[in-house]
Formats: sequence, structure tokens, C-alpha cells
Amino acid sequence: MNCQHRFTTYERIEFLTVTVLKRDGKKESFDKSKLLRGIIRSCEKTGIEASQLEAFVNEIEVELQGRSQREITSAEIGEIVLSKLSAISEVAYIRFASVYRKFQGIRDFVDTLNHLQNQKDNLEFARTLPKSSDISLQQGAPDHETPASCTT
Repeated sequence: MNCQHRFTTYERIEFLTVTVLKRDGKKESFDKSKLLRGIIRSCEKTGIEASQLEAFVNEIEVELQGRSQREITSAEIGEIVLSKLSAISEVAYIRFASVYRKFQGIRDFVDTLNHLQNQKDNLEFARTLPKSSDISLQQGAPDHETPASCTT
């Protein structure tokens, strides 16, 4: 070849298409940017950096790509988002839940707030429990009776 031009090729990972089953029964390809827009909307004025939200959505996409099933319901995606949002921002969690779960009134907000508070309380309680590695047997006290300790 005498073209005197340099060519470079790039390799990239080709992701398999994940199909989202919508509530109305329609199917569409998973759209990462659509998910990001919804999450950005729920995180407005919370102080969460855009780069953190992009990483958040990338993490969800990787999780979906790692599944053996190629179809997932929009409800499953919503629950994944909510489970991860609860650790980042309670305000964003409530905002996202209100749209995703189609809140009809104040009762829906109160129920979700109570659920979120119960989750938080359960996590705090779990942190106060001793780990199995922290529990030690008293020194010198046998943990079970042996024939020698049974003799009088």
C-alpha cells in the first residue's frame, strides 16, 4: 500500500441489548440517558455531583448487563434505582419514588417516608449488634461439659 496514511482501530466492549418491558406492555431497548435524566431530575438541588450520578447509572447498566436475562421490567429497574438512591439521598429517593410509583396523594408520601425511616432504623440497629468475631468465650470457662468436668 502506498497511501501514506496512518490508520488506528479501537476496540470496545459490545454490550448486549437489554430490553425493558414497560407497564403498558410495550418493549423498548434500555436507554441509559433516559434513566440518567430521571435520576438527575430527582437529584436536583441535592448537591450530588453530575459525575457521581453518571457513575451511579453506569453501575446500574453494568448490573443489568451482568444478568442472564435480556429482558427486565421497568418496575425492576425502578426498584434497583430506589435501593441505590436510599444510600445516596433520602430526598432524591422520595422524588424518584413519587414519579416511579405514581403517588396519588400525601398518604403515599407518608408510607414511603415511614418505609425509608424503618430501613434506616434497621441499618442502625444492625450496626450496633456485635459481630461474630467480636464475641469471645470467657477465659477458663468450658464451652461444654467434658467427662473430666462432670466428675465430682
